Amino acid sequence: MLERLELEAFLTLAEELHFGRTAERLHVTTARISQIIKKLERRIGTPLFERSSRHAGLTKAGQQLHDDLRPAYDQLEAALEKATNAARGVHRVLQVGFLGAAAGQLMVQAARLFDRRHPGWRVRPRELQIVDGLERLRAGDVDLLVVSLPHNEPDMVTGPVLFSETRVLGVSSRHPLARRDRVSLEDLASVKMLQVAGAFPDYWRADRTPSLTPDGRPVEPGPQFETLQEALALIDAGEGAFVMGAQVSRFYARPGVVYLPFSDAPLLEWAPTWLVTNTTPQLHAFNQAAQDVATRVHLAMRG
Repeated sequence: MLERLELEAFLTLAEELHFGRTAERLHVTTARISQIIKKLERRIGTPLFERSSRHAGLTKAGQQLHDDLRPAYDQLEAALEKATNAARGVHRVLQVGFLGAAAGQLMVQAARLFDRRHPGWRVRPRELQIVDGLERLRAGDVDLLVVSLPHNEPDMVTGPVLFSETRVLGVSSRHPLARRDRVSLEDLASVKMLQVAGAFPDYWRADRTPSLTPDGRPVEPGPQFETLQEALALIDAGEGAFVMGAQVSRFYARPGVVYLPFSDAPLLEWAPTWLVTNTTPQLHAFNQAAQDVATRVHLAMRG
């Protein structure tokens, strides 16, 4: 039987693919995370992670263990949270999803404000991955999701923009572009563009992973990724580049990755979205709380 810290260490490392960031999230030392994983690998009898000096990757056995453990762990966490809420007099929970650290920061502050305004309700912020965010919103895993625009799904409602940021190109520090101060959209023809795995609307792919520059020059597609950490690992290894928001330079700094602001790309805007069939007074009330927080903190990032 795995202890809770062992479960959290394994699942967090499988998400972060970095021992240092895993240790920071769990508030323990990197050596402690390494010790827990080695102990777990000895118990199972096979390596769960492929290690390098810069990042970790799941082995086939590690991926299988993750796929088996994640649903059970989420179910356990949900049961514990339900019991805790009942003990505290919380009757209803609003699940709000976010992609990226800046949206997460805003959602946590908005959740506190909403909870104060609406006794008996509790907001649970949940980080989702870009590869399955919309799918999980449709599946009912979250009631609301903060997404980057453009966003035009017929079965969803999009709320007002909460914050905006400069777009940047993440490239390897060894790439010739890394010596520049800025890039243009035409520079995309000189790099491979990483591709988000999964099915995404054409309008989103054209905005974030274009196949042509504005002048019609072809952009070479690169490897696919499912999480931001995977994308950063690929960029670090020189496998490609990706267009992101400027928040990455604040929250996801890496020695092997350089973030170059664009001179000619529009701002990247973030807004809440939810299913048309799930429009409730509570969602509107939470959106108001999020707007109030965004106005107060003036959340914006410029490269």
